[in-house]
Amino acid sequence: MKNFNRRQFVAAASLTSLAAVAAGISPALANTNGAKADLAADDKSRWKRVNNTVYGAKADETGPIGGEKGYKRIITSGDYTVETLEALIDALSKAKAGQVVFIPGGAEIDMTTFIYIDKIALKIPEGVTLASDRGHMGSKGGLITSDSLDTPLMIDILGPNVRISGIRLQGPNPKRYLDHHKRAFGPGGPGHTYYYKFPVSRGISTKHSKLEIDNCEISAFSSAGISLSSGEGHHIHHNLIHKCQYNGLGYGVSHDMAYSLIEYNVFNENRHSLAGTGRPGSGYIARNNVQLGISLSHCFDMHGGRDRKDNTDIAGTSIEIYNNTFYPPERAVVIRGVPQEKCDVHHNWFIKHENAEKAVRGEAKTNVTNNLYLEKHGIVK
Repeated sequence: MKNFNRRQFVAAASLTSLAAVAAGISPALANTNGAKADLAADDKSRWKRVNNTVYGAKADETGPIGGEKGYKRIITSGDYTVETLEALIDALSKAKAGQVVFIPGGAEIDMTTFIYIDKIALKIPEGVTLASDRGHMGSKGGLITSDSLDTPLMIDILGPNVRISGIRLQGPNPKRYLDHHKRAFGPGGPGHTYYYKFPVSRGISTKHSKLEIDNCEISAFSSAGISLSSGEGHHIHHNLIHKCQYNGLGYGVSHDMAYSLIEYNVFNENRHSLAGTGRPGSGYIARNNVQLGISLSHCFDMHGGRDRKDNTDIAGTSIEIYNNTFYPPERAVVIRGVPQEKCDVHHNWFIKHENAEKAVRGEAKTNVTNNLYLEKHGIVK
């Protein structure tokens, strides 16, 4: 039997899971020999037209949902070209707004010791693009990785108008650790203090507006792959975001007081692919995303005041969820309070749910209308 290190295991398992889910096979039963997920191949099966109305996620002219092969905004060169961690740090320190720091597709940049010893993240200045060439002539995209479970943050955004495109960002923790969560929060458990003795990891974090992340593969972060602390105009699109599934956290994209447009992504094996604290001044538009068939809990989330214990029932300000395709049997959307303005859920395709009550849970101002339910002989309600 071939020996895999952790990094190889995450990559091989993710490809197997995606290919298996697309074929309707349990990942546990899928053949791991030479498995490769073509994210574009199954596009036509991810949406359905009923009475001239499209339900579910349909790719746009920019390229396939999830990016990679066929994506039309791939960057293939830059003002700085780097293949080592030292060169990357140096280039980011020198780059000015409008410039590109480029990592060739075959490069692997390991931040493990840098993070473990110094607890330092890569810092991207205002207006700078960090890029690789995922999908160009078969390239997987340059890899930035950390194997240290204690990875507080890999990439810190220092200003607005930053773009991250075409890279692979791989964290240290693809696991769920269900037993740890049970020990912490089960009957008589010690609670949060014990739970947070185990380190957590985040991929990208910003407090600034207009972060664009496109055509990336982001995986294996126990807290969040992408953390939007504040700012507006964030655009997260054409990415593959998976294996962020540590029980209790485990978010593909998380929001605090931030607004974002999240579209044309493929999600799989997260606890919540989208999540938010629900504080006033937050929300997202999620459209044309594909949630593949493995999810630890509900897929798209917004917390409410009961979660924050702030004596309100506020669950964000404005949320729109439309033209997404959901494969998991778990509930697709949970809004855990009342949005200040609205949560509109429409024109989605809920493959495994037969009605709105099973697909979505919400309270006042969560409006669920005109969605498609079930895979065969779909019902519009």
